[in-house]
Amino acid sequence: MEAFLNENFPGAIAFGVLGGPERRTEIVQLATGYETRNARWAGSRRRYDAATGIRSLDDLKAVVALFEKARGRLYGFRLRDPFDHSTAPGTVAPGAFDQSLGTGDGSAVRFPLSKTYGSGVLAYSRDIRLPVTGTVRVALDGIEQSEGTDFQVEEATGDIVFNLAPATDSVLTGGFLFDVPVRFDTDRLDLSLTHFEAGDIPSIPLIEIRL
Repeated sequence: MEAFLNENFPGAIAFGVLGGPERRTEIVQLATGYETRNARWAGSRRRYDAATGIRSLDDLKAVVALFEKARGRLYGFRLRDPFDHSTAPGTVAPGAFDQSLGTGDGSAVRFPLSKTYGSGVLAYSRDIRLPVTGTVRVALDGIEQSEGTDFQVEEATGDIVFNLAPATDSVLTGGFLFDVPVRFDTDRLDLSLTHFEAGDIPSIPLIEIRL
């Protein structure tokens, strides 16, 4: 992964971040009083402010250390979104039947990970590139497979790679925890001990990136 640090934003701070998905919709008001709407982006992009997760001076120092290592906006890193980091509903652990991940054709061995939101024709499928190591569970036609024996998770892409191609029309399902690839959305941190002691932390913007 070019310009990417495969390490996590500090977990305790990430738990308190403010933010979520953003979309870009163009709205045109018509003379009739109605409107037309057009999606400028096919998918969503996430934005966060990490300042809301800062609880101590040590937290602030950890962010500064990562900011310096990432060279500001230059390098990306992993963020555990406290609101959306699992394929499972609620707080239960991911299972091998959480998501539909594709259908075998007898020759393909590689399948990308994704998470689907909603159902039907308007369901949105989000590509997942940063599954959490050791959490990926996969099943073929309802039979759970074993990581290492039946499949591998490729670190560079997050894809599932089977040792043997799944049979034609076999149904692949899976579940996992995942991180969001982000970077700092600023090349400057304006920090002040006076402001920190008063509970006023400057904005620390983060934005999702594509890998």
